[in-house]
Amino acid sequence: MPNPPRLRATALTATAVLLCPLLAGCGGDDPKDPDLTAQKLSWKDCPAPSAPEGGGAAPSPLPNGGRWQCATMKAPRDWSDPKAGTIDVALIRVRASGGKSQRIGSLIFNFGGPGGSGVTGLPAFADDFAELRTRYDLVSFDPRGVGRSAAVECKNAKQLDTYLQVDMTPDDAAEERKLLDGTESFNAACKKNSGAMLPHVRTTDAARDMDLMRQVLGDRKLYYFGISYGTELGGVYAHLFPKNVGRAVFDAVVDPTQNPEQGSLGQAKGFQLALDNYARNCVSMAEGCPVGDTPQDVKNRIAVLLKSLDAKPIPGIPPRKLTQSLATDGILQALYSQELWKYLTQGLYQAYQGDGKVLMLLADSLNGRNENGEYSNLIPANVAISCADDKPRYTVKDVTAKLPEFRAASPLFGDTLAWEMLSCSDWAVPGAAYHPNVSAPGAAPILVIGNTGDPATPYEGASRMVKALGKGVGIELTYKGQGHGAYISANKCVRNAVDAYLLQGKTPAPGTVCS
Repeated sequence: MPNPPRLRATALTATAVLLCPLLAGCGGDDPKDPDLTAQKLSWKDCPAPSAPEGGGAAPSPLPNGGRWQCATMKAPRDWSDPKAGTIDVALIRVRASGGKSQRIGSLIFNFGGPGGSGVTGLPAFADDFAELRTRYDLVSFDPRGVGRSAAVECKNAKQLDTYLQVDMTPDDAAEERKLLDGTESFNAACKKNSGAMLPHVRTTDAARDMDLMRQVLGDRKLYYFGISYGTELGGVYAHLFPKNVGRAVFDAVVDPTQNPEQGSLGQAKGFQLALDNYARNCVSMAEGCPVGDTPQDVKNRIAVLLKSLDAKPIPGIPPRKLTQSLATDGILQALYSQELWKYLTQGLYQAYQGDGKVLMLLADSLNGRNENGEYSNLIPANVAISCADDKPRYTVKDVTAKLPEFRAASPLFGDTLAWEMLSCSDWAVPGAAYHPNVSAPGAAPILVIGNTGDPATPYEGASRMVKALGKGVGIELTYKGQGHGAYISANKCVRNAVDAYLLQGKTPAPGTVCS
């Protein structure tokens, strides 16, 4: 999936834009503005991604000749007042390869974040979804506040470089003040540059956009594939529009029952588990592990490295230095996928020699920074959506009280994930609720996939999502694997189950386990 944004305690929770969606049985209405539901999209060859989308080249045609097309859809800026102006929502698609007689409809993807651009994400992972494309147009979009969809703007690239080097694990009152000052400065910049948009980027706003999208694309039901935060967006959609759910898959599932503190603590446990798995894997290699002799030695040496970087950063990518915070970001990024473990080993080995380039490259990937020094709007969108969704506003007192619990969950990552709970403490827009409402009685079956080794959305969230969706809606499938997500792992059992459901409507037996 697209590289995740800077980890925050609130990055994986969402709620409602209005009180009504929080109440069971209150959703299900369709957008009624005829000018919007009847709009015709003008599909054209896709341009190169914009700077907020991450930049780069225009997507290349697929090997079988599939062309990427882009369009913009008009949506109300304020769904509580649909006639008070519109925003543009950027879309991308590639047509189904199997012909009109085989086509089911449009399969809409959200790859997570919040803050990830679907316009850049879908082409990057299109090969993984080739089988699904035989019967679906593959479609994705930049959710509101993201990329080319009324992007939230905060600090410029130079200011972000400085912001991301702030010590995220303060050791004294002076460092605490610097952390708070950095957060307050970032949040103030978001209000100054995007204040009018900040109240309108909640997950329920994006869910309503998706239902408008469904209608504009000509589908009677929503066919959907949500990954990570995309599972939460899908759950909120199912709550609002249960009768409009067609076939939907939730992969790398967000726990909808948790508040931001609980979600952050769950991530601390999840990333510690991933680190444990990485360390065991490294020392089991026939060629040996260059960063430790035993799993505990690997983790001890990482802890020593991070402590030394707290006191004295090392050269990274000139002119920037690899700080403790950026090194932690780099390690976290590598733990998202087992395919990145070899780069974590390389980065750690070089850092022990005083060279921080590889760990900094990994951190840049996590934070949406490209090789030209520019940032996508991944971080601003992530913060804006999360803080608009999440009701709690944590203080230094809250964090310090919880530090022992976070450190017990993860000696290496606990402090960072605890202190990042301060991100919304002075946000300009109040949060909507403590956790999202995803109850969807009467919705069609939704396939919910949990990965036992997932660091960012721990496995337990899948069963809780199934329960929260309601009886007869969620169907749980377990993948015993590593990394964030299951379908892109190319595990045949997972692929076959998902493909059979989305392409033929055949659901696996509840409790199916793939390994």
